[in-house]
Amino acid sequence: MNTMNEKKKGWKQKILHELKSYWLLVLYMAIFFGVFTTYRRLLLAHYGISYADYGISVIRALVLGKVVLVAEALRLGRRFDEKPLMVPTLYKTFLFVVCVALFDIAEGLIRGLIHGLGPMGAVDEVMSRFNYEWLSRALVIFFAFIPLFGVRELRRVLGKGVTDIFFRRSSSAEACGDPALKTS
Repeated sequence: MNTMNEKKKGWKQKILHELKSYWLLVLYMAIFFGVFTTYRRLLLAHYGISYADYGISVIRALVLGKVVLVAEALRLGRRFDEKPLMVPTLYKTFLFVVCVALFDIAEGLIRGLIHGLGPMGAVDEVMSRFNYEWLSRALVIFFAFIPLFGVRELRRVLGKGVTDIFFRRSSSAEACGDPALKTS
C-alpha cells in the first residue's frame, strides 16, 4: 500500500515538475518573442507600416516550449554533453533556432492557406520571406537562446541549486556551504 502512494506521489511530482518547466520556458520565450515583436512594430511604424502580431508570439512560445521539452525527453541534442559546456549550449541553441525556422515556415504556409492563396501561393509566401530580415531574426533568436540553454546546461551539470541562486540567495548559499556567500 505504501509503495502505491509513493508511486502516485512520484507521478504527481513529475507532472508538476514538467508543468513548471514548460511554463517557465513559455514565459521566457513569450517575453522574448513579445519584445522582438514590439521592436519590429516600432521599426516598421517609423516607415508608416502597421504591425501587430503579438498573438503569434504567444503561440510560438507555447509551441516551442513544448518542442524543447519533447526534444529533451527524446534526448535530442545530448550528443555533446561530455564536451565543455559551451559546446552543448551552442549546439542546442542552433538546434532550436532551426526549430524556430521550421515553425516560421509552417506559420507562413498556414497563413497563406488561410488567406486563400492556395498551396502554391502559400509556398511562394514562405519563399518570399527568406531575405535579410529573416536572417537578422534568426541571428537575434540565436543570441537570445544562448543564455536560456546556457543556464539549462549549468543546471544539468551543477544541479538545481544553480537556478536557485537567482531567486533564493540565502538558501542557495547555505546549500553550497560557502560561508562567504551566506547572508545574515
